[in-house]
Amino acid sequence: QVQLVESGGGLVQAGGSLRLSCAVSGRTFGSYAMGWFRQAPGKEREFVTTINWSGSNTDYADSMKGRFTISRDNAKNTVYLQMNSLKPEDTAVYYCAVLKQGRIWGSRSVDAYGYWGQGTQVTVSS
Repeated sequence: QVQLVESGGGLVQAGGSLRLSCAVSGRTFGSYAMGWFRQAPGKEREFVTTINWSGSNTDYADSMKGRFTISRDNAKNTVYLQMNSLKPEDTAVYYCAVLKQGRIWGSRSVDAYGYWGQGTQVTVSS
């Protein structure tokens, strides 16, 4: 059984920074790709970023490029999301997820991801 636990969310002023963490247990963490998604109230869950198994490749949604950075530490079974220059529109619940086996890395579809964490709330005040 795979378990993902996000942490690091909170309330921050516009222009501030947060670092989210996603701790993964139950599988060989270093063998699969990970992604971050977010969901704002009343909106669909949307792709934020993804990282391949080794950390050598990353991809970002256009609105996050240059502000967000995904990374991973396979020794700690953890993936991170560094968020800088936060905006009120970044307010959402942020989720980490595991790319399903057989899916091509780089997919931005929610359906391409299997195991999900419970989410962590990020609120950016103006």
